Amino acid sequence: MMSTASDELMSERAQSPRRIRGTGFAWLLVLPGLAMLVTVVLYPLLRSIVMAFFDESLLYPGREFVGLDNIISVLGNDFPQLLWQTLIFTAGATIFPFLIGLALALALDTGIRGRGAMRGLFLFPWLLPSVVVSFLWSWIFDANYGVLNGLLESLALIDGPVAWLFDTWSARTGLIMAKTWNSFPWIMVMLLAALQTVPSELKEAASIDGAGAIRRFRTVTWPHIAGVTGIVLLLEVIWNFQHFDLIFVMTGGGPAGTTSTLATALYDAAFSSYNLGEAGAIGVLWIILLMAMVVLYVRLSERDEELS
Repeated sequence: MMSTASDELMSERAQSPRRIRGTGFAWLLVLPGLAMLVTVVLYPLLRSIVMAFFDESLLYPGREFVGLDNIISVLGNDFPQLLWQTLIFTAGATIFPFLIGLALALALDTGIRGRGAMRGLFLFPWLLPSVVVSFLWSWIFDANYGVLNGLLESLALIDGPVAWLFDTWSARTGLIMAKTWNSFPWIMVMLLAALQTVPSELKEAASIDGAGAIRRFRTVTWPHIAGVTGIVLLLEVIWNFQHFDLIFVMTGGGPAGTTSTLATALYDAAFSSYNLGEAGAIGVLWIILLMAMVVLYVRLSERDEELS
């Protein structure tokens, strides 16, 4: 018994250096990622939050603590209108690509001929950088040499060039169309992957029972893809709520600020007005709104799981 215990102790002592070396190697693997996270994400985030409570500018050095004055000032200006315009863009740029992506995913899931080629073709808009998409659609809607004006004039639907991006509603529509064209492919791919996990036996059983296409989708398909759909919609809402480059390139927030969102307003406050305190206050309110969306989604998901 004594020899057995001493052998086990010696074995543990022999393995402990290996365990330490293994742990040290694991930290070496993790440290670059942690350093990148702290440098690129955490520090800028905390720095921007701190700026919200100071009077700080890019034009002069130093700063002065002002407490909640910046946040109160932002809320007292045109923040409700800014939030409303952000929500309009977010809703349109989420609903339309989702509907198109869902329709295409359902079509490609039916075994239609050439679906592999179509799937690759539909992915093309998603592969383009957002800035390229912005310039492409700016060219389409351009008042002087835009494709849309040329097409409508050739069909005698308009008498002369129309400045689409200089009217509030047509500019909003153009932004939503551009974002829809850019983002529906990834929604299609995610939903198609979810559709392919639906057991074919359930579809066949529902069809034998006399269920039509709509009823099969509602009773068989939808329950299987509802979880993936919720995640896709949440991610799309978050991305659209903070989208910047397409709006900045196509309209710059115009005309007269009617397409400006929280993202463009933060940029203007920091790099046009040079008011870092105001930009930080917008960022803090922005973070609070995004956190509220995530919490709401989690609560709704938990309630659905309890009901099911």
